[in-house]
Amino acid sequence: MGETWAKGLVGGVDLHLDLPGTRVRAGLEDALRDAIRAGRLRAGTRLPSSRALAVDLGIARNTVAEVYSQLVAEGWLTARTGSGTSIAPHRAPAPGAAVTARPEQAVPRFDLRAGAPDLSAFPRRAWLATARKVLANAPDYLLGYPDPRGLPQLRAALAEYLARARGVTADPAHIVICAGFAHGLAGISRALRAAGAATLAVEAYGHQTHRDIAAGQGLRLRPLPVDGMGAVVGQAAGADAVLLTPAHQFPLGVTLHPRRRREVADWGGVVIEDDYDGEFRYDRQPVGALQTLAPDHVIYAGTASKSLAPSLRLGWLVVPPRLLDAVTTELAAGPSALDQLTLAEFIASGGYDRQIRRARLVYRRRRDRLAAALRRQDLRVTGIAAGMHAVLELPRASLEHAALSGASEHGVAIDGLGHYRAGGTGPDDHGHSVPAGLVIGYGRPPEHAYTTALARLCAVLADLR
Repeated sequence: MGETWAKGLVGGVDLHLDLPGTRVRAGLEDALRDAIRAGRLRAGTRLPSSRALAVDLGIARNTVAEVYSQLVAEGWLTARTGSGTSIAPHRAPAPGAAVTARPEQAVPRFDLRAGAPDLSAFPRRAWLATARKVLANAPDYLLGYPDPRGLPQLRAALAEYLARARGVTADPAHIVICAGFAHGLAGISRALRAAGAATLAVEAYGHQTHRDIAAGQGLRLRPLPVDGMGAVVGQAAGADAVLLTPAHQFPLGVTLHPRRRREVADWGGVVIEDDYDGEFRYDRQPVGALQTLAPDHVIYAGTASKSLAPSLRLGWLVVPPRLLDAVTTELAAGPSALDQLTLAEFIASGGYDRQIRRARLVYRRRRDRLAAALRRQDLRVTGIAAGMHAVLELPRASLEHAALSGASEHGVAIDGLGHYRAGGTGPDDHGHSVPAGLVIGYGRPPEHAYTTALARLCAVLADLR
């Protein structure tokens, strides 16, 4: 007998069993032992009744009952009157049979790393109410395979929102829904490479993950220096495309100077604009999207990762018409249609704007508390006019390393500037020393933990002096 699916009629348990050879009883015993050893059947799993399993396998009930009895006697199974037959507590795995699983990543108690919002502030009730509404009213056809660009309802809602809130020139037909920025960047990189692009210029400070994604698609990377006016875009000459965070450079926090914005607009290559936290600005006028200056060659990218939650896996690209088909082709697997419908309704109903305003107020207050606490130690943070993180500059790399070590000892997770620099923490390509510092995220901790996290960080910094 070959591979067989067995569905127990009692309890609805499905079993996938490989019954080798023609010796039915021996084959069933071996198949069950192998499934238990390999961990496919876990301790406590209830098996189908002997009658149900016999029907599904097309064998005699007595054969199944005898196999169950034998495995109970050997300690593989347990049987109780009225409770059926179940997998016994795990035996020690056979030598060589164990598979080493990746350990779960520990969640730091006091997390001041940049890049994520306060997940406890997710608008659960409003989102649930919206999801129920759209699910109740969604026509059946929307439960099928969606348009590869994303649902028209979400693209239309985003076109209106992005034009109003971020100044983006957005036709719904030119918007592509993706599963977050990393997914979108991978698709863009593949599309560029397929079109013959070879080099992507990136800011010298940024997410290593993003650099890895682009390089993984075959693009050579060219780091661009970042100074007080933002990325030095003049050094992108000869590159085929450039990846920028112009509204709030990540992680340094500087805004791309108007003169350099014009340089980018006049540049002939493809520009990928990562507008990762454009909604969160505090004591300055909002900086509109770069895309509106050159919609013919700027791909605008945004997500709900900072405004709502990363696990939603909802992002969007506004793509120039000449690149639309190529990028869409590379983004075949997008987010759930139901999640897209929910976000579309959340935006249209005003819930998204209300969430942004609430979060903006909370993060501004946290930023102010951080700045005040560091001022009391005669320390100054930069890049705080927008976003959910700040940079504390330090005079030398040794202090950065000492601060990271001390923070770890105090249970505080935080990153140094070297974590984000292309090429690591050594001298740059010209032999010049690079700045040292800490990138302090004030978005992640829930409100009740932020005070303690900040106090522990200040204690670490006081020990450095």
